[in-house]
Amino acid sequence: MADKRDYYEVLGVAKDASDSEIKKAYHKKAKKYHPDVNPGDKDAEANFKEASEAYEILSDKEKRQRYDQFGHAGVD
Repeated sequence: MADKRDYYEVLGVAKDASDSEIKKAYHKKAKKYHPDVNPGDKDAEANFKEASEAYEILSDKEKRQRYDQFGHAGVD
């Protein structure tokens, strides 16, 4: 899965970021790239989906632990 970016990099947070820091970073990205704010912008849509996927993994303690240990292979 070399084509996927690091989830921490996607959200712009450190690997030791708290749950609230992750949530805040996700909301900032979601607001910026939301399809309703950027109608027809495929790049914004892709960024929104990427941020949503990153948040889904990093906001769940079990998934985040597997991701930290195994990378994308642990959560795919």
